[in-house]
Amino acid sequence: MKVLHVFHSQTGNTKKVAQTIEKSVIESGCKITTVQAKAKGDPIQLMDYDLVLIGSGVYGWLPGKPMMDWLAERAKESMTEFGGSGILKPGSPRLLNKYVAIYCTFGGSHTGINEAIPAVKYMGQLFDHLGFTIAAEWYMPGAYGVPKLEHHNTQGRLGDIRNRPNENDLNAMAEKVKGLIASIKPPTSPVE
Repeated sequence: MKVLHVFHSQTGNTKKVAQTIEKSVIESGCKITTVQAKAKGDPIQLMDYDLVLIGSGVYGWLPGKPMMDWLAERAKESMTEFGGSGILKPGSPRLLNKYVAIYCTFGGSHTGINEAIPAVKYMGQLFDHLGFTIAAEWYMPGAYGVPKLEHHNTQGRLGDIRNRPNENDLNAMAEKVKGLIASIKPPTSPVE
């Protein structure tokens, strides 16, 4: 199974999660291509992959701007209206054996996970439009890394999120990734 992993990290929280995801995919016996989101000059062809893992930190309820730009560029590449391939079709017919898992890191100091849901839904829309099955949505608390926001690490709705994602969070993510891959990976043929 070919896996694409695209992420954006501004403070390092999402990068920690991304490294755990990459390691877990390799341990599951899959080939993985990991890239940081950037809009221009990215030769990625989404249809070349069976599973896409995509994640970003949450900034004002949305993914980071580099991720939003990356998604917009992929959408344009998929639509004939913008000179693209035309794989994005009205009605978004489902594609066989094409999956996406979307994740984010978030502080959630005001309304908890509700601050993160729009970012994950935003990232998932391109893939839903392309016909991928949304196989998972994962939300990971992450400490605020900006000094003027550090008080949010202890005064927010999620309680004390200093040093998160922590080892327990990353171990839980590793298990989620391995479980997802086990559930969608085609069985291998026995050697005769």
